[in-house]
Amino acid sequence: MSVSIETKPDDPTTTDPTTTDLTTTDPTTTDPTNSTDPTTTTRATDAEVGSEALRPHAEHAFADELAVLAAHDDRPRPARWKLSPWAVSLYLLGGTLPDGTVITPKYVGPRRIVEVAVTTLATDRALLLLGVPGTAKTWVSEHLAAAVSGDSTLLVQGTAGTPEEAIRYGWNYAQLLAQGPSRDALVPSPVMRAMAEGMTARVEELTRIPADVQDSLITILSEKTLPIPELGQEVQAVRGFNLIATANDRDRGVNDLSSALRRRFNTVVLPLPESVEAEVDIVSRRVDQIGRSLDLPAVPDGIDEIRRVVTVFRELRDGVTSDGRTKVKSPSGTLSTAEAISVVTSGLALAAHFGDGVLRPGDVAAGILGAVVRDPAADRVVWQEYLETVVRERDGWTDFYRACREVTA
Repeated sequence: MSVSIETKPDDPTTTDPTTTDLTTTDPTTTDPTNSTDPTTTTRATDAEVGSEALRPHAEHAFADELAVLAAHDDRPRPARWKLSPWAVSLYLLGGTLPDGTVITPKYVGPRRIVEVAVTTLATDRALLLLGVPGTAKTWVSEHLAAAVSGDSTLLVQGTAGTPEEAIRYGWNYAQLLAQGPSRDALVPSPVMRAMAEGMTARVEELTRIPADVQDSLITILSEKTLPIPELGQEVQAVRGFNLIATANDRDRGVNDLSSALRRRFNTVVLPLPESVEAEVDIVSRRVDQIGRSLDLPAVPDGIDEIRRVVTVFRELRDGVTSDGRTKVKSPSGTLSTAEAISVVTSGLALAAHFGDGVLRPGDVAAGILGAVVRDPAADRVVWQEYLETVVRERDGWTDFYRACREVTA
């Protein structure tokens, strides 16, 4: 027997008062004009808040672009997809429509990687985005779900404490004790809801989840069903359902995926940016987006400092200077693109609130030190050696060297 799971926002049977529902307690869904209790908001208020949210979901932040693409998209769409695979790829990679409308790129990287990822979602294979920290796996996952299903919030955040209920289902224990196992007492997980509605579910940091909990996905991905033994029923996935998972290369050996589970995924590896210019472009775009939401200065005023931060991170990450002439030691941290974005954003905040609004070496120096020196003993030696042998001798970097040296001393 199969069972249909209805997920109306005002259905009290889908809310477990003893647990936290990610879609109803997210502070970005609070309607400031009509709500006094942030725990009673619904998904509808998220759309109403829109640009007022500190970090709006992709489907709201880029609603105009998605709408324009949908209006121009005359290509075949898989069942329950909001856009065709071609339009989803265009949304992620950016481009210009025939009428001159510009679609901003959400991901800067090889086109074929995006095309393979989108095509995977159009099949019965789940998608695993794999890569080192900071390669935009979560970012790509969110935008794929937004473009395919129009909803990126069916999310399971993987941690060492993620329970099986987060992937399968839970229970409203008040009703369970009063009535016993019943449909009304069941609380569907984001994955179960995606199966019932033919949408895209997301599982972040899959390898951080305990192995026995990971394996609860095997039946879902292979048989496209979710058994509910307590009710003698099952939920069958409808057409349009698929799942995107992300995992870090650095997490291998933590809770590595079983071979049985890995076979259920088509794995796409997201690489680090190929060049300094590509990484500067990525950092500039993301910092500009974040900065606008925080009323920070525009990125072009500090483009030189962004280039310096990216160059430092790349050289320490690669173990060699950009000209290939000098080998350098690498610190213990990842020094990812995401960390570069964080350093520059923090620097812009310093420039805005304690400076003249222009990003300068002194604004990013402390952030770089914090990103590089994770191990106070070993990493500090690596950083000081790099400062003296590379930064100090580089033409036009005297002010940057002095700023970094000041916070390092």
